Amino acid sequence: MTRPSDSKNFSTRNTTESTAMSAERIAASTIRSTRPVALMIPVLALTIFGQLLLMFRCPPTELAARLNLDMAGTIAMSTGFWILFASLLVMIWKMVLVARYRPTPSPSDAMLPSLTVIVPAYNEGAQVLKTIESILASDYPAHLLQIVSIDDGSRDDTWHWIQQGCDLDRSRVIGVRFPKNRGKREGLYEGFRRARGEIVVTIDSDSEILPNTLRNLVAPLVADPTVGGVGGNVRVLNERGLIARMLDVWYTFSFEFMRASESQVGSVACTPGALAAYRRSLVDSFRDEWVSQTFMGQSAAIGEDRALTNLVLRRGYKVLFQSNAIVLTEVPAGYVQLCKMLLRWARSDVRESIVMARWLFTPFRKGSLLGTRINFFWSILQLVLASLFFIPAITMPFTNPSAIPIVLVSLVAGAVLPGGLYVALRRSAKALFALPYVVLAVFGISWIAPYAILTPHKSSWLTRALPASKVIPMSAQPSLSSALPEEEPRLAA
Repeated sequence: MTRPSDSKNFSTRNTTESTAMSAERIAASTIRSTRPVALMIPVLALTIFGQLLLMFRCPPTELAARLNLDMAGTIAMSTGFWILFASLLVMIWKMVLVARYRPTPSPSDAMLPSLTVIVPAYNEGAQVLKTIESILASDYPAHLLQIVSIDDGSRDDTWHWIQQGCDLDRSRVIGVRFPKNRGKREGLYEGFRRARGEIVVTIDSDSEILPNTLRNLVAPLVADPTVGGVGGNVRVLNERGLIARMLDVWYTFSFEFMRASESQVGSVACTPGALAAYRRSLVDSFRDEWVSQTFMGQSAAIGEDRALTNLVLRRGYKVLFQSNAIVLTEVPAGYVQLCKMLLRWARSDVRESIVMARWLFTPFRKGSLLGTRINFFWSILQLVLASLFFIPAITMPFTNPSAIPIVLVSLVAGAVLPGGLYVALRRSAKALFALPYVVLAVFGISWIAPYAILTPHKSSWLTRALPASKVIPMSAQPSLSSALPEEEPRLAA
């Protein structure tokens, strides 16, 4: 069998250069302050005023008559006007929150807690080594850092690369190998079980962090004992191709706008699997419940990050977003892979929204819960509306050509906020990729929401499958005896 190169120096050099280039790109394109977002508030306010003026001068029913729309089209247009009005009001509220958002300042070395970073991997290949190397390159004190990487029964050479990572620093890096695939949740659970740090951090094996990421990530947990979880800021690692560039703009909106606004009310809905941190004592209290979670009688094999977040919130802790804790992650480069990823996310959103609804209207935490509940209602409304209107939205340009100008204006309007945010935060013309993403969202992936609502019971991961040519038989892989022993060195307190 042909093995990957065993030259650690070559691998480390390439990874170091790659991470350095990524860090330089991120530093050059990141504006720390969110104050420019406040400048967009008057734009939205004028949009609301213009919409109300239009509705006063030409009500939706009259406009529908001019466009020769049928009864269903008239109802859809009237409903759409009021939904747009409510959307603009919610967006202004969120803009105010985002404009006030600031990441928690990083603590001094003396205040830093011990960390266990868990890296689950399945069919990841050489990328898992780059992930481990980026963690080892952190400016976090070495005696406070433990890394546990789990090979979840990969069918390729992932275990070989995890062993390479262990060889880099056997006092801090632990490798664990499952004889067969058990799922990401089981892999994380094994990491939680072996964790020795006060804080547990989860990082996906297709991701790389910057040197100051871990220090910034734990800051809210150090500063506020009522914070139980922190989500990092996910940026695109493989920024090549149209889809990756579109996702870079959309990730900026999803994290530095949506999660930043959720953070201001203490209830980020989902700490991303690519980078998140939790208090270990808190995770220990519910990890058995979490790993054995079921949905409709079946094991919940997806949505592990959203489920973790729900459990943290349900126990009365805040969940925050830390914008300067940056992780770069590989995103789908093709349409099919993108759909698979989004479908998995949508199904987990459906599941965990049902779970969240059971306790959201109880006094699960001290203080105001209004913002948390508004965000919940808003997410449900978006999911329902996406399911109800995806067919009319797609077919209207063909069934009612006179409505094409309205469709075009709507597409441009949908790209204004994410594109404007990208300009405000990045000062980059790549904001123009917001428009093709909106077009894709309407005409290419709008089917995902209704399909997820109809199939939330399905737990297939959908991605990470290998072509037969890349599968390595278990008999040709390193033996399980090469895994590190059960006992690990303890961390300093």
